[in-house]
Amino acid sequence: MAFQHTIKKGASLTGTGLHTGVSAQVTIHPAPENYGIRFVRADLEGKPEIPADIDYVVDLARGTTIGKDDVRVYSIEHVMSCFAGLEIDNCRVEVDAQEIPLMDGSAMPYVKLVQHAGIVEQAAEREVINIDEPLMYVNGDIALAVFPLDRFRVTLEIDYKYPALGAQYTTMFSLKDYVNDFASARTFCFLSEIQTLREKGLIKGGSLDSALVVQDVELTDEKIDYLTKLFNNSKPVTPGKNGFLNDTELRYWNEPCRHKALDLVGDLYLLGKPINAHILAARTGHAANIEMAKTIREHLKKKAKKRAEEAIQLSYEDITKILPHRYPFLFIDKVVSINPGKEIIATKNVSFNDNFFQGHFPENPVMPGVLQIEAIAQAAGIMGLYKKDAEQSIDGRVLFMGIDNARFRGIVRPGDVLRIEVKMLQFRRGTGKFSGKCYVEDRLVCEAEGLALFDAAKKV
Repeated sequence: MAFQHTIKKGASLTGTGLHTGVSAQVTIHPAPENYGIRFVRADLEGKPEIPADIDYVVDLARGTTIGKDDVRVYSIEHVMSCFAGLEIDNCRVEVDAQEIPLMDGSAMPYVKLVQHAGIVEQAAEREVINIDEPLMYVNGDIALAVFPLDRFRVTLEIDYKYPALGAQYTTMFSLKDYVNDFASARTFCFLSEIQTLREKGLIKGGSLDSALVVQDVELTDEKIDYLTKLFNNSKPVTPGKNGFLNDTELRYWNEPCRHKALDLVGDLYLLGKPINAHILAARTGHAANIEMAKTIREHLKKKAKKRAEEAIQLSYEDITKILPHRYPFLFIDKVVSINPGKEIIATKNVSFNDNFFQGHFPENPVMPGVLQIEAIAQAAGIMGLYKKDAEQSIDGRVLFMGIDNARFRGIVRPGDVLRIEVKMLQFRRGTGKFSGKCYVEDRLVCEAEGLALFDAAKKV
């Protein structure tokens, strides 16, 4: 099981925004569990926050921009890619201007910033999006597909008519490849495009050293002099024999393609959670990335709605027909949902009146961890014995044979609602292996695996 991460201490860097040309300081701060990634405009009154989420994306013209009301933060994609690649779940990002600095055009300056700050594991479990069926987004010759996989993988290709680019492909086999093989890949652009943008007063902070510039126009002496002045270069612009302005040396033979993968990783992290899937992408960009993320979220919402409509719920009376346990040793009050033999979600209302509080640290009441494991065991018993569309009785029994990997990760106090989630890992010849977790709200407090013989009274 994976846990959430934040940074150990605050850290800052300063750079210039590509579009605004304004110098900005970015400061990353540790954040609590389940906080997520939030961008904060430290230069504005009240320091307004904008969650890093696809629901807050407001512009994709030349980067990924998020906004809330009239507040904006531009060009967040490289920071988000860094957080995804380093598996940072919770972080407060303060910026004292409206745009995140471009730096060298890659995510590596932000990777180094996070590494300098340090990474720490938190107690809350890391929730992952799992894809259970293929999803597609197609728009002209742009295509994105998401396929089920038990880990994250990206396969991406681009093709351009310019010899400096041509057809390129790359594969990120897992996020373990991110830092060494993708984070330092720089963004790329075409000389004709950035010349036009600069002449219109845009990309005020762009320099010819902050990106791979594809030389798609002829460079006469007059043109070289004009571009040198237009971009305020201290040294003359020179033609590139390798197809890139100033003969910029590539960090990878397919650096442009790797940067596209870097951007894709950052944009998909605006789902708010990591994703287990194989992403196949062709000629994609920020707009397509976000549309794919929206497709994924819509699919998840439909699944959740369907599960809610089909959920089987059990009352206290239903539970007592399945389990022989009674007060004070029945630790399941309600079954929120059950997929017979596969998974169950149940709850226990922890009350001041529970008898164990009388003797278990009465001055500082804490629910015993062993009773939380008992609640997991009882939920597993209901999951294994319940028969859909059948008359329930307590003729069936459960014989618990073992407990493994038990861990206590939080305190449960009177007034809490204990949520017990159990999944069957393996079932064969009446014997089931299961895993269970107890939560208070979204805080993991206990987990364990168990082995049990179901319908033991009939079989033993």
